[in-house]
Amino acid sequence: MLHGGKIASHEPARGHHLAYLRMVPVARGIHRAGAPAGAAVWLLRNRYRGWNEPVLDAVADARWALEEISTRHPRAQIVLVGHSMGGRVALRVADAERVTGVCALAPWIEDDEPIEHLADRSVLIVHGTADRMTSPTASAAFARRACAVTPAVRNEVVAGSGHAMLRRRGRWDQLVQRFVGSLVPDREERR
Repeated sequence: MLHGGKIASHEPARGHHLAYLRMVPVARGIHRAGAPAGAAVWLLRNRYRGWNEPVLDAVADARWALEEISTRHPRAQIVLVGHSMGGRVALRVADAERVTGVCALAPWIEDDEPIEHLADRSVLIVHGTADRMTSPTASAAFARRACAVTPAVRNEVVAGSGHAMLRRRGRWDQLVQRFVGSLVPDREERR
């Protein structure tokens, strides 16, 4: 799970920042839904609040977390879930070996965002129509482009919901939990 942030900031990310706190109930919901299948949920707190181009600190933090997961759970399949900047990070690091899917919630997407590494990945992009921080139009365009490399792309719209995903929260939770649940093998399949 990857939280949102800023375009540029070297301010440390803290557990009381709203971008991080917004992902806590999403993580809990995924945990409750996935626990019977033995799924684990990790919510990363980045070192810094910013994307910080050209260094891409948030991407480096996510790659570190993926290495940690792979070391601790060498057979684990990984589904990435990210909000806003975290959605962009999730889409960017989906090239990691064990990643099977990416759920990008109200992602910050640029026109030149790469798609080639999404081949063989399931991708769900969800955006609220009332989002004023990131673009639902850019999300839809990205989903259309990504269809060129993977047929498993869905773009869902949550009518009337804004960037914080608070209005129609149940719909957001339902979409995320169903997507993640569809990619998490049950205990019998993992044996």
